[in-house]
Amino acid sequence: MKLKDKVALVTGAGGGYGEGIAHYFAEQGARVLVVDIRADAAEKVAADIGEQASAFAADVTSSDQTKAMIAAAISRFGKLDIIVNNAGTTHKNQSMVLVDEATFDKVYAVNVKSIYHAAIHGVPVLEKNGGGVIINIASTAGVRPRPGLVWYNGSKGAAIAITKSMAIELAEKKIRVCGINPVMGETGLTSEFLPGADTPETRAKIIAGIPLGRLSRPLDIAKACGFLASDEAEFITGVLLEVDGGRCI
Repeated sequence: MKLKDKVALVTGAGGGYGEGIAHYFAEQGARVLVVDIRADAAEKVAADIGEQASAFAADVTSSDQTKAMIAAAISRFGKLDIIVNNAGTTHKNQSMVLVDEATFDKVYAVNVKSIYHAAIHGVPVLEKNGGGVIINIASTAGVRPRPGLVWYNGSKGAAIAITKSMAIELAEKKIRVCGINPVMGETGLTSEFLPGADTPETRAKIIAGIPLGRLSRPLDIAKACGFLASDEAEFITGVLLEVDGGRCI
């Protein structure tokens, strides 16, 4: 078990990629704080995992709630080794000029500012612990953007640049920072990313651009995170691993 004796915190873990990551980390021996803005969703996932997991409700766009989230991991498990910034949102696939300001602000608060909050409150904890790992879930949208998702693409481009910048600055503290760039996946946000109605025909158009012939799945992302969070990747930092079936080739 590659994460035995590790304590991990996963945001947005009430469903989708985050749920998959939380389950996989527990299977690999980690104790996991399952964090989601939806308390009921977090509690369900934690209950499904069992005694290795604990649920915590938090809005990652709030500094105070992020601070409480970090504190909860320590109070419940005694330490914190891994932070996975997975919580994310998007706007509907549409013309950039039709996205209202409130939606734009929310996308950047959830996808970018949350990483800032987690760093401000989490880095001192990891440093005191002698090191640790931060994994940011970005997207292929920040590498090879699709039309209709301009502001979302930009938020993930920021996450990619932040990941690399954090890796450089935190290396001397023995904190590794890596990221994952998933291609469009089978999550609760899939319909928002699609250009039009969520139909088999629309999905087929997207899948046609993925050489391995399917959308990503939570377990694909979870396995990549598990590797990067483990000691097997002890000399890897600043890397954004494209889990994309060849989309970005």
